[in-house]
Amino acid sequence: MFRPLSIFVGLRYTAAKRGNHFISFISLVSMLGLMLGVAALIVVLSVMNGFDRELRQRILGMVPHATLAGYAENGLEDWGTLRQQVLNQPGVEGAAPYVQAQGMLTSRGRVQGVLVNGIDPELESTVSIIDRHMQQGKLSELELGGYGIVLGELLARHLGAGVGDKVTLVLPEASISVAGVIPRLKRFDVVGVFSVGAELDANLAYIHLADAARIKRMPAGHVDGLRVKFDDLFTAPAQARAIAQTQSRPLYVNDWTRSHGNLFQAIQMEKRMIALLLLLIVFVAAFNIVSTLVMVVTDKQSDIAILRTMGATPAVILRIFMVQGILIGVIGTALGVLLGVTLALTVTDLVAWIERALGIQFLSADVYFISYLPSQLIWSDVGLITSAALAISFVATLYPAWRASRTQPAEALRYE
Repeated sequence: MFRPLSIFVGLRYTAAKRGNHFISFISLVSMLGLMLGVAALIVVLSVMNGFDRELRQRILGMVPHATLAGYAENGLEDWGTLRQQVLNQPGVEGAAPYVQAQGMLTSRGRVQGVLVNGIDPELESTVSIIDRHMQQGKLSELELGGYGIVLGELLARHLGAGVGDKVTLVLPEASISVAGVIPRLKRFDVVGVFSVGAELDANLAYIHLADAARIKRMPAGHVDGLRVKFDDLFTAPAQARAIAQTQSRPLYVNDWTRSHGNLFQAIQMEKRMIALLLLLIVFVAAFNIVSTLVMVVTDKQSDIAILRTMGATPAVILRIFMVQGILIGVIGTALGVLLGVTLALTVTDLVAWIERALGIQFLSADVYFISYLPSQLIWSDVGLITSAALAISFVATLYPAWRASRTQPAEALRYE
């Protein structure tokens, strides 16, 4: 005889037999519900992980992890010495000077507010990823005294400007001349266009460090501060403050948590909330498993009674129906993991294909901080989802199986 008996009988009850096609249909629905719930959890969490990754790599790749600025009106002097001291600190990957100005860019009768960063093209690559996202031109074309400018793709498109065109920077300061009070203007040649697929493409521009200092009328050799990149993004605020405390001169410390921390926290919170909501699908499938097994127990009352009279103990009956419920859970979870992993690995290309086929764009960089649907499969999430689904399926089998084990043979066979 097949051993163990509980597995043999449980597997037979799972398959469709003469009179219980409806019950087997409900079993199939339970499997499909569990499969869809697990797949949806894996796909959605992968997409949220993708947004989290893009935030770190793209947005925080362009935004400094931390800045060290001087309190003086004329900015920070002797920045080279400070930069070398910062680079000697543990955990620091790079440091570069910057001069920052806000204004408006005009071209072809169009106006757009912009944040202008004055940078050293040779040092910028140590703290930023901009050189890896140049669509046109090169960052090295920002030359001292050349008054060249690199625009974000969306900014260039809005202004109708490309490489070789001229744009005018209007600063929020006025100069007094014989003609009266006039705004400060400066013409720049567009030497490059970058695109990181984020909101920064619409409001960020780069010019040479010395040109930025000159238009802000800063003394020679002065900068606004240093941009610092750390090897660990999350320790950047504490490390930046620790570095500032080691300096004899006062420094104003700023970090990414003040500029983009809310966005990062929002993604983390949304990931947790969406996971809890989608977990309800798994619970619904678990209730289907309960209803399926309850109907099986009712349908198999006489079979249970016969097994009991042949010597089957309540523990054997309990295991028979637990096998059936666990089998539904294992198959549904396995199919869900297979489907979810497949979709998580291909959802970016799949959505891009749908966008091309229908001529629409689901995510616009004008509204969202990226222009495509990212996905990053993390196997620890898959393991957690799989464990949760199997645990819920196991718990769902306990009550029906316990009810079956309490069946009294005499009561079940009375009307047979």
